[in-house]
Amino acid sequence: MKIVVLDGYALQPGDLSWDALESLGTVTVHDRTAPADVAARALGAEILLTNKSLIPASVIHQLPTLRYIGVMATGYNVVDVAAARAKGIVVSNVPAYSTASVAQLTFSLILELCQGVGLHASSVRNGDWAASPDFSYWKMPLTELSGKTLAIIGFGQIGQAVARIALAFGMRVIVSHKHPERDRMEGVTFLDQAICFREADIVSLHCPLNEANKGFVNAALLATMRPSAMLINTSRGPLINEPELADALNNGVIAGAGLDVLSVEPPSADNPLLTARNCYVTPHIAWATREARSRLMNKVVENVKAFLDGAPQNVIGG
Repeated sequence: MKIVVLDGYALQPGDLSWDALESLGTVTVHDRTAPADVAARALGAEILLTNKSLIPASVIHQLPTLRYIGVMATGYNVVDVAAARAKGIVVSNVPAYSTASVAQLTFSLILELCQGVGLHASSVRNGDWAASPDFSYWKMPLTELSGKTLAIIGFGQIGQAVARIALAFGMRVIVSHKHPERDRMEGVTFLDQAICFREADIVSLHCPLNEANKGFVNAALLATMRPSAMLINTSRGPLINEPELADALNNGVIAGAGLDVLSVEPPSADNPLLTARNCYVTPHIAWATREARSRLMNKVVENVKAFLDGAPQNVIGG
């Protein structure tokens, strides 16, 4: 069984192991694969694993031996699933492996915007406290979360985990969600999306990306938010119209933003959000705790083994 991993470095940069996968076949792991090299590297593989390397229809049609594509992530838009299905190729993904870690990073961004731990620690290291005439000082307005309103857009497992943390902080939690009757939670109020943006002190995006919501966070929607409000995105970068968010931040339409995802990753150096006022951008690390990556590795192997045993699991569209 020939197994090819197109872009294994992000999942396994050296602190995990491919041993369990290697017990299932002959494995070739590429740290990264340029788009032009995908077809050549995948040629002859029966099992192909990808994280962010694209597998479009044009590549799938060049791979006569391919039987299975495993996406080493939750989002599977990197694969042309329809083209794979038409050729009888099974496509699977790994849901819910990083829920706790993404929720944790969501609040890391919220707390940095509200408390400025990194800002103040750097100030102390630079000697500001030692030179201060006062026992205490702060370099930004400090905000207490208790009593503030958090709006969660999308209420899957990650959104629900974020809600539980927010409730523990004493926050009011409002949610925009397609299935409120299915996902009720004590202490959570379901409202229309427009109302959520208007009433929130903090809006956190946890919805999947699709053609209907691409760029839905735009100038018009941002203008409905409170000038003191903040926006968090640990979901998908293209949910936001980035130039319009940068303008809103620079012009004081909203107070701040914390983003772990951008529309193009890595971003171009001139992405306006990289220099926008009070905008904290982290390099797509919410999923990347060792614990989450270990769960991901285990589930990737489980998915492959289930396919080989004739009972594929986590099948997309299956």
